[in-house]
Amino acid sequence: MPDITMLDIEELKKTKLRPLIEQCLEHRAPDPAFHAMMGHNPDQAWAMFVAWSTCFNTGRINHTLKEIIRIQLARFAGDSYFGGVRSKQALAAGLDEARIDAGCGDYDDDPRFSKAERVALRYADQMYLDPQKVDAAFYDEMKRHYSEAQIMELGGFIAFHYGMQVFMRTLDARPLAAPAG
Repeated sequence: MPDITMLDIEELKKTKLRPLIEQCLEHRAPDPAFHAMMGHNPDQAWAMFVAWSTCFNTGRINHTLKEIIRIQLARFAGDSYFGGVRSKQALAAGLDEARIDAGCGDYDDDPRFSKAERVALRYADQMYLDPQKVDAAFYDEMKRHYSEAQIMELGGFIAFHYGMQVFMRTLDARPLAAPAG
């Protein structure tokens, strides 16, 4: 068990992290536990949150697909924190647990996913499970569905989120807010 204390959110709301904590409460991904852990170093917490939120909440890739990939990666990482939070935006767009489970499982033959979504899900799982398969041929397949800007967005998203999930797993962080929805 880690010996890193989760800070009190009400105390953190008295710091410069308040607007970011409020964003967490509004969007529900990440949950305020992100700041309860990272808030030991407020400047670092700020920078990491801005990077996390930018990767997740902006860009040209559909947010719901990013949500499924984020949860897929959390499950690979064994991270119950990021695996347990759900984005209000993705839920409002109709994402449900059955589609999340499908995206984290045998998505290749699942009719709920387009060919483009399947290749993006494969990109995430291969980056984690077998990065040697993410070769020139794989990128050629990606280019049939995504622009190079979108491929960079997906690659950066996958790398950043998976790294944060491995880190949060080592801290044994747990969501603080009620689930979105």
